[in-house]
Amino acid sequence: MQLSRRQFFRVCSAGVTGSSLAALGFMPDAALAEVREFKLARATETRSTCPYCSVSCGLLVYSLGDKAKNAKAEVIHIEGDPDHPINRGTLCPKGAGLLDFVHSPNRLKVPEYRAPGSKEWQRISWDEAFSRIARLMKTDRDQNFEATNKDGATVNRWLSTGMLAASASSNETGYLTQKIARSLGLLAFDNQARV
Repeated sequence: MQLSRRQFFRVCSAGVTGSSLAALGFMPDAALAEVREFKLARATETRSTCPYCSVSCGLLVYSLGDKAKNAKAEVIHIEGDPDHPINRGTLCPKGAGLLDFVHSPNRLKVPEYRAPGSKEWQRISWDEAFSRIARLMKTDRDQNFEATNKDGATVNRWLSTGMLAASASSNETGYLTQKIARSLGLLAFDNQARV
């Protein structure tokens, strides 16, 4: 594009005039820029722990909802917790992809049971699942609990069942889990962090 000297001065003066008017506040409505609201401004922040491995990285989970009694909040963002002493805000690729895990249509949200020899899983309620676990544990403990050993010494042990605790739990939860397992007589007790 070829400009004469006179055309060059016209273009420059139009640019200076336009920018001067803009600086004085004479901007058209289309050019007015509004600051977009930060997407987490209205979100509820919840601290959590990554469920994948025994490292137990800290998470900040942001959910959006009106906090009404029966309204379900939706998770909109998950990031590493910068104040957490383990990961200091960083996440591995699996932890960074947790939002996809939360919104996955294949995510199991209710307990399922498969009868022995069956190929089909059937959904059961949480009450049924907990009742079944408790009933099976009690039956096994009643059948296999040893109050004394062969020498007559009191041992109070239950050797046919073991327990694997989650490493993502707090120290307090781990302590209570250990106390409950030991009070039942379980000797085979381990933590996921050691596995």
